[in-house]
Amino acid sequence: MTALTAQPAPARTYSSLRAAWIPLFALCLAFFVEMVDNTLLTIALPTIGRDLGSGTTALQWVTGAYSLTFGGLLLTAGSMADRIGRRRVLLWGLGAFGAISLAVVLVESAGELIALRAALGLAAAAMAPITNSLVFRLFEDQALRMRAMTVMIVVGMSGFILGPVLGGSVLTHLRWEWLLVVNAPIALIAWIGVRLGVPADRSEDLTTDRLDLPGAVFSIATIGLACYTLTSGIEHGWTSLVTVGSALGSLLALVAFVRHERRTAEPMLDLTLFADGTVRGAAIAQVATSIAMAGVMFGLILHYQYAYGWSPMKAGLANLPMIVTMILATPVSEGLGKRFGHRIACLIGAGLLAGSLAGLSWGVDHGYVAIAACVVVMTVGLRTVMTICAVALVDAMPANRTSIGTALNDTAQEVGTSVGTAIVGTMIAALVTSTLPAGTWSSGLVASFFHGERLTYAVIAVVVGVVGAWGALTLTDSHAVEEAH
Repeated sequence: MTALTAQPAPARTYSSLRAAWIPLFALCLAFFVEMVDNTLLTIALPTIGRDLGSGTTALQWVTGAYSLTFGGLLLTAGSMADRIGRRRVLLWGLGAFGAISLAVVLVESAGELIALRAALGLAAAAMAPITNSLVFRLFEDQALRMRAMTVMIVVGMSGFILGPVLGGSVLTHLRWEWLLVVNAPIALIAWIGVRLGVPADRSEDLTTDRLDLPGAVFSIATIGLACYTLTSGIEHGWTSLVTVGSALGSLLALVAFVRHERRTAEPMLDLTLFADGTVRGAAIAQVATSIAMAGVMFGLILHYQYAYGWSPMKAGLANLPMIVTMILATPVSEGLGKRFGHRIACLIGAGLLAGSLAGLSWGVDHGYVAIAACVVVMTVGLRTVMTICAVALVDAMPANRTSIGTALNDTAQEVGTSVGTAIVGTMIAALVTSTLPAGTWSSGLVASFFHGERLTYAVIAVVVGVVGAWGALTLTDSHAVEEAH
């Protein structure tokens, strides 16, 4: 007699994108709001600086605090979602994101705003890796999965780049606090859509892995103290106790992180993955892309509004060449990958990044056309390296670890964002001024600012070129340009 065993109920899936429009719209909205929040306040930094009496070192943390906690907890959030439910964690994240955003009305100092931004990063980390995972699970058909993921990628990328444009539009009519308050109704709409359209996780699809909270703490401490070392060096001196202490603290946290991840049975980041040169190289090169992108966006917003005296709206529209190029460069990046393979295509992209940043160090005092031309070239390099490395990273993962590859890709980009913002903010403070004067800048201060920018972009060009090439050289000659699923 054969024993009968209960079979798990099939997961609820959709037969077309149109049939899944409610959950797909909700997940895209959630992904958009978490990505746009990376850059939304960038356009408002000069306004925030004047309103709260903040200097450049404080302003870099208004953007950097979000990226720091967001990137530091991506892997942990993914692990938590796999354990207690992806939809459940996403709903928690959306609820927290909306509630925290409303708290901006109580902010009265730069320190309070930085703390709020760090808290928003925590909430966003509970959303980012899960939205992509849930979109994939909405469909069984591979073609539908690829189309849905393409929609998500375009939405997320648009959110990151459109942040300053949307921010400039809002600042034309409203105070900067509204840039965060508006997150609340958006998060609510997304929450309702996810609750209604995304099926709950089945118990057999979840794991019993323990959460690696010590790993998350050590990783955030490593990145945060390293970035603070740059800030402290300007404010307190490079040999001061607080600067040296933060540098040593970062190093000790890194050692503790590596030791913990090697010893724990269920690490946040399995360090043996980095024995694969492709995984290691793709992650390193992704750090380079985000250093370039975050550094340039942070620096040019200050350039347009302070040196040029442009309105927030006009400064936001100045990013249109980047937005258009990011969309149109897709055939170029894919063509390079198909023709030359990952290693050579990524080297070409890294070369475009370094060359365009070097061009910016010349173009900052030669007018907007020169700057825009350099930004277009940089964006082609960004799109190429981002595409090649994302595909290479996922392809290099075991079949049951592709989600870890996606989270590692996102984490590398957020680390680069924190570093790029810290480099620009620190160098501008050291070379120009640590306090941003209100009103129209004098010709002498503008000239000093241009000089500081020239040196800053030259340094970033070297850093990005070296880091990007280092990562590219460890990639394979694969010609794939679409993620394997």
